[in-house]
Amino acid sequence: MPATITLSDIAWATPDGRALFPNLDLSFDGVRTGLVGRNGVGKTTLLKLISGDLLPRAGKVTVSGTLGVLRQSVRVAPGQTVSHLLGTREALSVLRRAEAGEAGIDELAAADWTLETRIAAALAAVDLDVSPETPLDALSGGQRTRAALAALVLKRPDFILLDEPTNNLDRDGRNAVIELLRNWRNGAVVVSHDRELLDTMDAIVELTSLGATRYGGNWSRYRERKTTELAAARDDLVHAEQRVEEIERRAQTTAERKARRDAAGRRKRAKGDMPRILLNGLKNRSENTAGGNARLAEDRREKALDDLASARERIEVLQPFSIVLPSTGLPPGKTVLRLHAIRAGYQPDRPIIRDLSLIITGPERLAVTGPNGSGKTTLLELIAGRISPWSGSVKITTDFAMLDQQVSLLDPRLSIRDNFLRINPGQSENACRATLARFMFRADAALQTVSSLSGGQMLRAGLACVLGGKKPPPLLILDEPTNHLDIDSIETVEAGLRAYDGALLVVSHDETFLDAIEVSRKIEM
Repeated sequence: MPATITLSDIAWATPDGRALFPNLDLSFDGVRTGLVGRNGVGKTTLLKLISGDLLPRAGKVTVSGTLGVLRQSVRVAPGQTVSHLLGTREALSVLRRAEAGEAGIDELAAADWTLETRIAAALAAVDLDVSPETPLDALSGGQRTRAALAALVLKRPDFILLDEPTNNLDRDGRNAVIELLRNWRNGAVVVSHDRELLDTMDAIVELTSLGATRYGGNWSRYRERKTTELAAARDDLVHAEQRVEEIERRAQTTAERKARRDAAGRRKRAKGDMPRILLNGLKNRSENTAGGNARLAEDRREKALDDLASARERIEVLQPFSIVLPSTGLPPGKTVLRLHAIRAGYQPDRPIIRDLSLIITGPERLAVTGPNGSGKTTLLELIAGRISPWSGSVKITTDFAMLDQQVSLLDPRLSIRDNFLRINPGQSENACRATLARFMFRADAALQTVSSLSGGQMLRAGLACVLGGKKPPPLLILDEPTNHLDIDSIETVEAGLRAYDGALLVVSHDETFLDAIEVSRKIEM
């Protein structure tokens, strides 16, 4: 019997009563399916309902086959090793006792003599060079994630449920996960904002507040379908606008004809050449006909306006974000940043950065890449002046802004509006609201407190405050800007950065993002 996951008439709500799934029907078969949607729509909750970590308030979840789950964070208890994560500690102990001649007859009969070979293959599948005895607290967060994936490879369940598996991984880690999924032949349900990873999927399920829609094919195919839907929505908008204009033109023509007939009737009445009873009958009939026509015309007009509003709403949902920003005025030949023979770190005998020299000239777009722990964030801290080099020099010759992973440039106690006015003194209320509206913080949305924002909203607010002033800073520094963002938010950030004409220095492992913002040079740490 083929492995399947079926959700029937599922309903679930957050503790504050907000409904996430109003009677959701959805099924997964034994293929790789990417689950996408805006942050907060319930993607992680859906995985927890499938795994049994949560119970639906209504409806039923049916799983035919075995499940393996990778959560967003791998919890580590003191003293645990990789073998604990793999679930092989006891079985490996039996093999060690067998090698030492200390195993009992029952243990020897039950021993898995292929286990060590299979463990090595599973660790190799995620490109992790560690032994089962390696302490988990000696691994980075990304390495722990890869070890947890190796455990799934080892168990080979019918379905794997992965929640943002490439979050916080460096390039090598991301490549290992992507390659693993490319070669995975059982079922998979993968929540991810990693578009390169989503291109290895067989299907995409888009989750919204209205339900779920399945699209056959990978992420690129899904985007093609969305582009087609946008073109159709634009056609619908044109037809809806034409329909409203036509109805209003007909209503105007009808009103003018009635006015002429009424005027003719008044002239006949004034001449007195027709019996009064006949004139009154004609008047009543005319008024009844006119009243019926007016009601019909108003119904048609309301229907046309509803269709127009729906078409505009679809356009707003499907239309990619775009924006025009003021120029930084950065000359092409101006030296923006100069680093000379930098040596730095946090422990005197363990430098993280050794003899690094770097120059950024004009509106260059430079990406800093490299494994986790290689010093990328340390480099940004040096440039921003938050730490000092042990030797060498750092010289920035222009204004700059830095958006770190916490967007600490923003005061979490203030609203987006108040942060904008704090960062851009002298800007008027109208200019502030117009800029925030361009970054999709319209009306009361601009009054949200920063501490209440999602990661994507916070980064978008940071970009609005930094780039939306009269003259944006000529140098913008970003540290892993796509971490924890949904894809809509990432594409919004990409659009904002493409509209920016200053110099850009960005740390990121997301190659799709770096291509989208048109990085011109990379340095490997």
